[in-house]
Amino acid sequence: MVPVSFTEISTRLKSMSLPETDLVIGIGTGGIVPASLVAFLLGCELQIITLNYRDENNTPRYENPVIINMPEIPSLQGKKILLVDDVSVSGKTLNEALHHFEGLQIKTLTMKGKADFILFPEIKDCVKWPWK
Repeated sequence: MVPVSFTEISTRLKSMSLPETDLVIGIGTGGIVPASLVAFLLGCELQIITLNYRDENNTPRYENPVIINMPEIPSLQGKKILLVDDVSVSGKTLNEALHHFEGLQIKTLTMKGKADFILFPEIKDCVKWPWK
């Protein structure tokens, strides 16, 4: 397991050319802390949606991710959105979230895995995140 510190995450975030963003949407539960860090860095509003796909042992619970909580978010038309999660292995969770925001200006960011922006693309192993 690869340990990653808050300092390493912060350094990477500050060195990335992130897109112009009006709203950061974090995917809970794993994406709450990363989305909070990104929203703080970009000076953006933060919203959290909760999708569940895997259990505590990283085993899929459902055939497809299930939306647990989708807060009432004011009109998103015309806003530049950055959707953030910690890890995207299969892409199912991000794709399910993207499906619900279809037609909007949205980019994705993950700490590792698959996304438009990937903080640690070189890490292929499991990660010990500082918030776990």
